[in-house]
Amino acid sequence: MFDRWYASALAAKLSRPYVHILFGARQTGKSTLANALLPAECLHIDFADPSERSLHLSRPGEFIAICRALPSGKKPHFVFVDEVQAVPSVFDSVQSLYDSDKSRWRFVLCGSSARKLRRTGANLLPGRSFLHRLFPLVLGEHPSRSSLSSPGQAVVPLDWRGGLPEHPFPAWNLEERLAYGALPGIVAAGQSDRPELLKAFAAVHLEEEIRREALVRDWGAFVRFLQFAAIASGHALNFAAISQEIGVSLPTIRSYYQLIEDMFIGFRVPAYTKSRRKSLLCTPRFLLFDLGVRHAAAGLLPSIEIVRANPGPLFEQWVGIELWKRLQYLGDGQLFYQRTRDGAEIDFVVERGNVLIPVEVKWTENPTLHDARHILSFIAENAPVAPRGYVVCRCRRPLELHEKVTALPWHML
Repeated sequence: MFDRWYASALAAKLSRPYVHILFGARQTGKSTLANALLPAECLHIDFADPSERSLHLSRPGEFIAICRALPSGKKPHFVFVDEVQAVPSVFDSVQSLYDSDKSRWRFVLCGSSARKLRRTGANLLPGRSFLHRLFPLVLGEHPSRSSLSSPGQAVVPLDWRGGLPEHPFPAWNLEERLAYGALPGIVAAGQSDRPELLKAFAAVHLEEEIRREALVRDWGAFVRFLQFAAIASGHALNFAAISQEIGVSLPTIRSYYQLIEDMFIGFRVPAYTKSRRKSLLCTPRFLLFDLGVRHAAAGLLPSIEIVRANPGPLFEQWVGIELWKRLQYLGDGQLFYQRTRDGAEIDFVVERGNVLIPVEVKWTENPTLHDARHILSFIAENAPVAPRGYVVCRCRRPLELHEKVTALPWHML
């Protein structure tokens, strides 16, 4: 069992007398983490199993009957439901049981899509539940060989309780991260197996998830859309261009993007428009949640060769994904970008409290002050809330490019 950053926080919260809802994309390790933390006598119901799913869909009272048959004791009996979005009525059953006796059961509901729940108006147990999210691995969970021994000044610190993890995932170099992403099963797999596993994720999992929930009427159009969205990952959204390219309506394209957000496999990075500078673009960027999945969904075989062909944009996406995951875990702050109509751009702007942190991403081992010119402009325009910025690059150690700008090695991000 490799260490996960969220494990200690989840373990502490599971002791609280509430319903626990754990969301995240498939293969992010939700079930593995939950099974590692829950007691051996926990009742496990898996709605990914077609027979189990069909039974509960046809007999809505089955879940309550199973739970009431569990022996009562001094400690609550844990009930773990996997892929809970497949049977939304379970949320009402859980509420009925929880309201009748808050100490007899401890429910842990795990889901990989919020689409069906949102569309059916499922009861997410407000006032009765804790909501948790799990993401692909962050840098600290499978650090680079360099970062194992080099403390640093992270842009968004995500500190481990008790120091560094005792059992981190295998250490990778930067090219491996850009080629294969950060899904736990992919990181733990042998290099020769990673491309096929990622292809299966993009083809089998997405098709299974979408077809099972009857979320898309025209599967062929959605496959074309997903490939286009993967290729365009990291760029500003242009619904009109995508609609014309795919041959479906603008509302359908918008619904497709909402779908992959609801399945936790993509997210928007809004434009930062609070600056005094005029002529700012306000269109959000869209990124897929994992670079390995991005390559496979784009119809590419994930490999080091893909990275070496054009590493800069992939490196930029990796930094954005890493910052976004940390902000989501911390529940503190938001990720933006900024671009003017004449092309001046800040790759990412981290907003935490009243502080703005501009971040530029450069595929260079030798950063210069020229790489920081847009950061300095941003700091000047947003003083005093933007005291310092960073150029994330491939330098070996932190470098001061300016009294307000530090070049930061990627492994110290």
